[in-house]
Amino acid sequence: MMRALWLALLLSFGVCAQASSDVPASIRMASDVWVDRINPDGTGMSWDILRLVFEPAGVKLEMQIVPYTRSIGLVKRGEADAWVASYQNEVSGGVVYPSWHYDSDLISALSLAAKAAPDQAELRRSRLVWMRGYEYQRYIPGLTHYNELQRRSGILSMLDQGHADYYIDARPEVEQTLAGANDPGKYRVTDLLRLPLYIGFSDTPRGRALAKLFDQRMAELVEKDELRAVFEHWGQHYPFE
Repeated sequence: MMRALWLALLLSFGVCAQASSDVPASIRMASDVWVDRINPDGTGMSWDILRLVFEPAGVKLEMQIVPYTRSIGLVKRGEADAWVASYQNEVSGGVVYPSWHYDSDLISALSLAAKAAPDQAELRRSRLVWMRGYEYQRYIPGLTHYNELQRRSGILSMLDQGHADYYIDARPEVEQTLAGANDPGKYRVTDLLRLPLYIGFSDTPRGRALAKLFDQRMAELVEKDELRAVFEHWGQHYPFE
């Protein structure tokens, strides 16, 4: 009788181990630096959220800081499991998007204060700049006159010299750019829209298993309201109301 009980227990442990073996013990995440969300030293709200998602499930975060477009390339080549801060379906081919977002971006426009308020009609006829790979034309209809930049240095000069009318980016990055101005009063920041942020996973068995785990854990954390304290700690908008 005892032998049969031990055999049943061993079999059940084997089934559990097999079920959990589909999920890797670590996730290789690539990300650019985002103000107070992804800091190079491993601090920031996004890292705090992702640790809550993965580490209680036994998956350790391995972080790599690289430029945004390179982070996508690493995932598409299978050299990283996921990249941070993608808009929904921003990238096609070789990637998997989960159902759940984990944060949101407040998208804003920086311009000279003398420029007209950037409503949709004004944006359609204006010269816009944003960072390479951000694809804002997908989310703001009718944008045709835009250039993609490799770096944020020089944006204020482009606005001052009339080479661009509006610089579009997430609000923290806009504010960081404006912080470098000698006369911040010359400029205006206008909020445009809020976009959900996703994790993009590699379209591999490993990536798909991690994406499935991400959705499961996000559903649990939101249902139990365990993420709200993280957003409040960082003073950020809570995107799961």
